[in-house]
Formats: sequence, structure tokens, C-alpha cells
Amino acid sequence: MNIRAFFALPIPERISRSLADYADALCEYDRGLDAHWVDSSSYHLTLCFLNEISLDQVQVLERAVEQALADIAGFHLPLDTLDYYPVNPHLSLVAALPSEVALLAVLQQRLAQVVRRCGIDYHQKGFRPHVTLGRLPSDNRFEVPESWPKLNETVPVDSVVLFQSRPGERGSIYTPLFETRLPVLVGSL
Repeated sequence: MNIRAFFALPIPERISRSLADYADALCEYDRGLDAHWVDSSSYHLTLCFLNEISLDQVQVLERAVEQALADIAGFHLPLDTLDYYPVNPHLSLVAALPSEVALLAVLQQRLAQVVRRCGIDYHQKGFRPHVTLGRLPSDNRFEVPESWPKLNETVPVDSVVLFQSRPGERGSIYTPLFETRLPVLVGSL
């Protein structure tokens, strides 16, 4: 059996609630009511989409990721940008994004190396790490704000999760398959 999967950072509940407030404020720009606003309980910061993988590959990935991330200490990630952008010819996102991505890029590159070593395809071209607040068809009437609300959150990066994604009645359903803890953050989380 194959499943759709992706790596992501969990978002603490306090930050999810704050992001939901931002999403609520952005609803006014959805002139055609085209957006599917994501439930805040499903918020996560996506790092890497994998193509379909087998359950056997999940076990291999878990061991490989644990080894590969053993020397990457946790860190704090500023989540300070809101944006609307197309991700493919059929889909656009309203998302929260980090502006400083140097430490995050190291983590992403390490995950990409593991995925390649495990013989798994993944989506990389044009990908931006993000927290999806809303999804829209590319043909929509979302009115991009002249000035976005000021976002000023900090996400503790202390673990990476491999999630399964499957369609549900009211959007995607995300199930954690495994979580790899990062060594303790300097300055502690």
C-alpha cells in the first residue's frame, strides 16, 4: 500500500491560534469565497513533499532521518511573512512563511539527502517552506492586500514529523507517521 507523505515542523497550539486570527482577518480579501481556509488544528510548516511511498519506506526513513538529524540542534524560526502565491497551474496558497531560512535550509537539505538515499522522489522545484492558511483554485478572486497584516511569531524547531496526507470531506487529513526530536536547542526551547 502506498501513501502520500511529507515532512513538516509541528506548530504549537498557541501559535496556531494566532495564525488562525490572521487567517480570519484575511477572509475579507477572498472576494469570490474561493478559499478553503485550513483548520488551525492542521497547521504545520511544510518542509518537503514526497511522492507516494510504501509503508516499508516509512520504516527505512524513520531510521535514516533519526541518524541524519542527530547533530542538528533545535532552533527558533521567525514566522513573519504572509503571502499569496501560485504553487502550480491549479492551486494558489495564502500562507505564513519564514523570512530567515538559513538554518531551515540546512534542515531541509539534510532531509532531501536522506530522501534521495532512500530512493524516494520528492517535489523540490520552486518549493517554499510554509504554513498553509488557505488554498484557492488558481482562477480565483482573492484580492491581494496592499499591506499585509504584520506577522511576528517564532516557531520552536525541536522536531520533524513525517505526515501522511489523505483527502477528507473538509480538506486533507494529516496523520503523523513518526516524529524525530532534534537535540536540545542552544538557549533552550
